[in-house]
Amino acid sequence: FFDDRIKTLDVEPVYFPLFVSESALTREKDHIEGFKAEVAWVTKSGSSDLAEPIALRPTSETIMYPAFKKWVQSHRDLPIKINQWTNIVRWEFKNPTPFIRTREFLWQEGHTAHATAEEAKEMVFDILEFYRQVYEDLLAVPVIKGIKSEGEKFAGGDFTTTVEAYVPANGRGIQGATSHHLGQNFSKMFDISFEYGKERRLAWQTSWGLSTRSIGALVMIHGDDKGLVLPPRIARYQVVIVPIHYKESQLAGIQAAADDVFASLKKAGVRVHVDDRENHNPGWKFNHWEQKGVPVRIEIGPKDVEKSQVTIVRRDSGDKSPLAVADLAITIPELLETIQSSLFDKAKNARDTHLKHATEWSDFMEKMSQKCIVVTPWCEKDECEEAVKKRSKEESEAKLEAGEEILTGSAKTLCLPLEQEPLEEGAKCFACGAAATKRALWGRSY
Repeated sequence: FFDDRIKTLDVEPVYFPLFVSESALTREKDHIEGFKAEVAWVTKSGSSDLAEPIALRPTSETIMYPAFKKWVQSHRDLPIKINQWTNIVRWEFKNPTPFIRTREFLWQEGHTAHATAEEAKEMVFDILEFYRQVYEDLLAVPVIKGIKSEGEKFAGGDFTTTVEAYVPANGRGIQGATSHHLGQNFSKMFDISFEYGKERRLAWQTSWGLSTRSIGALVMIHGDDKGLVLPPRIARYQVVIVPIHYKESQLAGIQAAADDVFASLKKAGVRVHVDDRENHNPGWKFNHWEQKGVPVRIEIGPKDVEKSQVTIVRRDSGDKSPLAVADLAITIPELLETIQSSLFDKAKNARDTHLKHATEWSDFMEKMSQKCIVVTPWCEKDECEEAVKKRSKEESEAKLEAGEEILTGSAKTLCLPLEQEPLEEGAKCFACGAAATKRALWGRSY
């Protein structure tokens, strides 16, 4: 899905090494400062100490950009657009969570170099739109596109764009993917420059990444107490067929009916599976496939065979209904699209119900305690955001100690939404009272 889209922008697939030398990693000071606490180091080879520690990549800018320097000589060599699907190591010590915060995770990371800042900016927002499509069109997860605050942006970049999702179960925001405008910061460090007429100019760069965190977001936003709930567009099996027989004499006829249904759906382009295992009963199979989140279950029993029908069960709603076998090839693909839309609408409704606005601190904290994400007028000052983080944490913990059941932790900016209403004349920052310059989306996040 995503790979097909970036190929329309002429992005080429590559693979770079896992290891990066200490000298290369520390070349961009702001960049390494943002990752310093998470870098894993190799210091030995067998029983011998290495002359220089080698880092396991926390991200690949410092591994790739020496190659960019060699590739770029003239403006005719630009743009360079590459992407790799790879693993990343960040030594996360605080609250490791499967798919959300892990010491090793899988992602794609794209890197580009351009002749102008405008070309790089266009690339940043093209990729951001692709990320929105991944979440909304594929995963059925609504997101808000925005720009990160100075304090939350990618270390060493000019600005960072993001798609932000909301987890209704615990009221937290979750960063879905980011696309960074790196400016000329890395091209200065690695001398990625090109001849233009009689002068040399520095390239403008971008980097962007989507990780297996997206799976964590999907699980938390759509899942329920029975297990996974998968959107049809990403489900390995969109339909599972469970034959049900009570007598040995019924087995052959029911199995033949299941095979016919399988062939019909497969021909219609549906990803379908027949669970005809004899060592598990139907009830066990129902539970098994519900846990795995398969969107539709088709049950075929003796009475269904007699009536030339099947029984359809939706994973998302639990709705159960009969359907004529003759209508399967048309109705099931339509039902899968209905389920896809229904999951998105349900998640969006939950998000919008908890998307609030506030202009005063007390109102902001009240809504944050209700597991909401909150839009406020804001001054965009780093010191103000740090103060909000500190104050919100202290006040929420004080309420918890007083016996109130509320979500605790620091509130921070999730993004400055790209789509936002103009500020009223004379609008003040909700936190410090200074003149507001933008509306910011705040939340407690992963």
